[in-house]
Amino acid sequence: MTLSGTMSLETTNRYLSDEALELRAVLRRFIDEQMPRSAAAEWDKANEFPRDVFDQLVGIGVAGLAIPEEYGGLGRDIHATLMVIEELSRRSSAVAIPYIMASCYAGMTVVECASEEQKKRWLPEIAQGRLLFAYGWTEPDVGADLADVRTTVRRDGNELIVNGSKRFCTGAEISDYIYTLATSDPDAPRYHNLSTVLVPSRAEGVTITTIDAMGLKGSGTTDVVFDDVRVPLANLMGGEEAWNRGWSLITGAGLDIEKLEVAAMALGLGAAACADAHAYAQERRQFGVPIVRHQSIAHSLADMRVKLYASRLVLDDAAELANRGVRCGVETSMAKLFVTETCKQIVLDAQTVLGAYGYVKDFDMERYVRDVLLMPIIGGSSAIQRNNIHKWSRPR
Repeated sequence: MTLSGTMSLETTNRYLSDEALELRAVLRRFIDEQMPRSAAAEWDKANEFPRDVFDQLVGIGVAGLAIPEEYGGLGRDIHATLMVIEELSRRSSAVAIPYIMASCYAGMTVVECASEEQKKRWLPEIAQGRLLFAYGWTEPDVGADLADVRTTVRRDGNELIVNGSKRFCTGAEISDYIYTLATSDPDAPRYHNLSTVLVPSRAEGVTITTIDAMGLKGSGTTDVVFDDVRVPLANLMGGEEAWNRGWSLITGAGLDIEKLEVAAMALGLGAAACADAHAYAQERRQFGVPIVRHQSIAHSLADMRVKLYASRLVLDDAAELANRGVRCGVETSMAKLFVTETCKQIVLDAQTVLGAYGYVKDFDMERYVRDVLLMPIIGGSSAIQRNNIHKWSRPR
């Protein structure tokens, strides 16, 4: 059901360039015209990735925001990239997550981790939105402790052979490659025994099974099994010199950006829920007046606005550090922790404003709730972020 009220929830614009502001205006028109609420609801219900809409989206140039111009991109702009994630997440994770898979999982990963030859090979395609990467990191028995992965990779001439399994591999079915973390030397010390490999999602020996998850419909949550999967040695991320250096690749600057990507998704969901709650409170009448005129509702809406504003400031500042290329592990962990937990509360409070209507599928609020519950979990759980903040902030 569509809520007709409007509410200004503009970004602070402190770090968005004039070009990014123009792009945001174009993107919002695209979302209104090509991603209406009714379509987003259908994608969620059918667990469908709208490939045709995604292809039109990348046609307006958003896929190259994290890629230097010399490789066909628009220049590295973390703020603009997060802006796109937030705007798409307000409407549909079925498009927002594939965008992250293209611009961030593929684009930023290759920029940060690939050899020069690999950059020339992949980045021009990624900048056009033609390649999507899924992350193959977690496993049935491996979550936060990624250094303990059981999936293996070994070299056989000019090929790599991958065996093992991955769990909660978002988007594997719609991806072109699965960016796979694997043990490459079981006898080497911990953290010096891992490599990362790009496994084609449709390679022989790859089996992908859908997990029926609560939310984030459209991109698909999956299990992946690798059974003697052979891939070219050229798919070893970073080139041959990166053998056994996988840990340093996945814990570099890309990890900071991943935390911010999830925070931007949460912010988009929080903004959408806040706007819908405000619109509903203006339209819904009880005791002869719109419920927004009841103080308890007005105070709840005010608190949501404060939390949303604070979340944006925290995310903006952490993104600026990342954009400048400075070490910001503590700040990005703070942003991921604060924004995802705060926006989860915003969405739940917004659902309360709608009462029973916030619990039924005719209203988008029900979808916001399902999606936002995962935000404090993915990209490093809130517990892991608290560990990081404590460990990395201690006096040395």
